[in-house]
Formats: sequence, structure tokens, C-alpha cells
Amino acid sequence: MSGALINLAYLVASVLFILGLKGLGHPRTAVRGNAWSAVGMLIAVVATLLDRQILGFGWILAGLVIGSALGAALAVRTPMTGMPQMVALLNGFGGGASVLVAGAALIEAVGIAERPVTLTLTVATGLSGLIGAVTLLGSLVAWAKLEERIPGNPVLFRGQHALNAALALAALALCAGVAMRPELQSLYWALVLVSSALGVLLVIPIGGADMPVVISLLNSYSGMAACATGFVLNNTMLIIAGALVGASGIILTQIMCKAMNRSLTNVLFGGMGAVASGPGASADEVYAGRIKSASPDEIAMVLELARKVMIVPGYGLAVSQAQHSVRDLTKLLESRGVQVDFAIHPVAGRMPGHMNVLLAEADIPYDKLLTMEEANPLFEQTDVAIVIGANDVVNPAARTDPQSPLAGMPILDVDKARTVVMVKRSLSPGFAGVPNPLFAADNCLMYFADGKKAVVDLITAMKES
Repeated sequence: MSGALINLAYLVASVLFILGLKGLGHPRTAVRGNAWSAVGMLIAVVATLLDRQILGFGWILAGLVIGSALGAALAVRTPMTGMPQMVALLNGFGGGASVLVAGAALIEAVGIAERPVTLTLTVATGLSGLIGAVTLLGSLVAWAKLEERIPGNPVLFRGQHALNAALALAALALCAGVAMRPELQSLYWALVLVSSALGVLLVIPIGGADMPVVISLLNSYSGMAACATGFVLNNTMLIIAGALVGASGIILTQIMCKAMNRSLTNVLFGGMGAVASGPGASADEVYAGRIKSASPDEIAMVLELARKVMIVPGYGLAVSQAQHSVRDLTKLLESRGVQVDFAIHPVAGRMPGHMNVLLAEADIPYDKLLTMEEANPLFEQTDVAIVIGANDVVNPAARTDPQSPLAGMPILDVDKARTVVMVKRSLSPGFAGVPNPLFAADNCLMYFADGKKAVVDLITAMKES
């Protein structure tokens, strides 16, 4: 296949990637955008295989079969609640692939191939090793936190920042060593080892409240590692694809930080997610004698008089797999003339778009999924706001308590609705570890139950009323 045709194929694939990313920016076009990206990747892979037969096709097909089987098994066994963990793993695998491919290319360039060992090649190899190793180990730690294999709270110790700075400087020094002395291949693997330790230490101080930001940032890292590997392999398509992933990940990270009114530096070094301590009010002080618990029958009576309902999904909805029951509740309310919409906070759940994916799976119409900016002006005209499993993203302390870890974070203004129904299993705090004064508000009814069971029982009560 001629070079001109290869470049044309790469150009077509790049355009499809860009169109795919644009499509993924809205739920209505997300499926089509995903399809465009998949077709672009197919074109890129086929063009690369036709351009460079580094290995026999037998090895390539064997890798394809084994990888596809493992990926399919992992996807089938992973519940929707585990999608953030799966995304974290896929980010890590991308970083690990960059480490191994760049290392193999360095070995080949120095000891086997006739390709000249240029500064571009060695610098790119060092960057691939550094970014890829940080991505791999950082993603594994993020996966372990989300999977609760290790504590989700920040792991902090004295001298942590100094140690991280020392490891970063050592990694940069080893990266420079790889660039200047590529024949000393032990430098590359030392770089990978140091960067791996850095990846672990960068993520363990980050708490569960910041996991959506961490996942999008690691996604960006995996793209940057792939882009560097593209320079190692002199593959235009990999450079373009990696740059697109890296740039889109950084943009998404900035959006997520803005949604929490925090800087990226604060996310990486602030340690949010630890259990609150110090001068803040305790849960007993906030809640004592003011919690109003309600039964399904009582909430059904409230909904009988409602004309506008706003449902706010959170991670508790995902854990209980309540999305299909919520769809049934929506249809029941609409059959009685009630307007039902959904208010989606940008960081609800454990990864960007988590709630949108869950509700789309239950065939909730896209036009009912309102962003925070669209939903907040509507709460004052909302008769009932039903919050299912969300906590920090509806905590009014973010507006009223300057000492709160949530201070300044934009929230959904559910407390402005005429009646708020909080569906939770207990009064336990959210990831930020602080009590929620909304629970004790005069217009709030606490509905203590598992998310799915709560909605199913509420539907039953409404039908019997």
C-alpha cells in the first residue's frame, strides 16, 4: 500500500475521530459519535497493518483474539456501577502499552534495526516511559479505591509532597539520561520504576470525592503517552489520536474542576475526601431532633398534589440499579399529568457522565436530562425534588459554610423546591465526609431505603392510593 494512500487513510480516520468527539459531547448524538470513532479506529488499524508488517499476521490475529476475549469478558461481567473502575483500568492498560511498546522500540533501535537513533526517538521514548508508567500505576490505584480494595479516603503522611517532588525530579533526570544515553537501556527501566512509584503516590492522597477528576486526568495522561509513542514509532495516526485524547481529557478535567469550584492543584494536593474534623458542626448538632422520616404512603400523598417533579440521581441510584424503576416512576407520574425532569450535576457519580449513561440505559428521553445550569432556575417552581443517592452535590453548606470542604462548589439548588424527598439508606455523609443540613431542613422528608426498593415501594403506594 503506497504512502499516499496510507496518509489519506490516516486523514480520514483523524476526521472521524474529531467528528466522534464532537458527537460524544451530547447524549443525543453520543451513539453516532461512538460509531464514527470506531470506524475511524478500524481504518487506522487496517492501514497500519497494511503499511508495516513488523510481525506476521498470525501473531497479530492471536493478540486480537486473546485481547478481544479478555475485553468482552471484562465488559460483560462489569455492572454499570463498575464502569468508572473499568474506565480507570482501560486508562491504565493504555499507559502500560505505551511503556512496553516504547521500551521494545528502544531495544530494537539500539541493538537490532538500522533506523538511526535520533534525539526525537530517545526523548519520545523517555516521555512514553514516564507518562505511561504514571498512568498505569495511578490508574490501578484509582481502580482499587473505586473497587474498595484499598481505603477510598486520602492516604496522607508527613513529607509526602517533598517525596513526590523528589521522585518527579528523579524521573525527569532519568528521562534526560534515556535521551542522551539510549544504549544504557537500564536507565529506561529505572525510569519506569521511579515513574510507577510516582503514579502510586500521586493518586493515594486523592479522596473519593475527586475520583471523576482523577479518571479524566488519567485519561488525558494515557493519550499523551500514546502521542509520545507515536513519535517513537514514527506513526502519524498514533500521534494524532493520542493528541486528541490528551487534549480532550485536559479539557474535560478543567470542566470537572470548574464544576467543583476547585483548581487542579487543589484536587491533586488538597486531600479532599477525608472524614471532616476540626471546627465544623458535627452530624448530631446538625440533625438532632430535626429529621423528618417519611413512608412510601406519605410521599405518594405529596406526589398526588404535585405538578412539577425534578429527580436528582446520584451514585446511590447506580449502586442500587434503580434506573429502570425510576423510568417506571417517571411514566406513572407523567400518566397523571405531572411534568418530570432530571437534574444532572457534572460530578454526580464516580466518573464524568455517569448518570447520563445510567439513565440512557433505562431509555429516559435525552430532553429530560437537564444540566445544572438548566435545572437550577427551575427548582423554585418545582413542587417535589426527589434526590436518589446524591449527597455532596445537593449540600447547601457549599453556599453557606465557608469552612466546609465543599465551600464554593456549585450545587443543585434542590433546597429551593417546595418539598424535597431524600432517598438514602442512612444519614451517612457523602465522599466529602461532612453532614448535609438539607436533611434537617423544614421542607425535607427523609425516605430511608435502598434506592431501587424505595422507588418500587413508592410506585406501589401511588397505584394503591
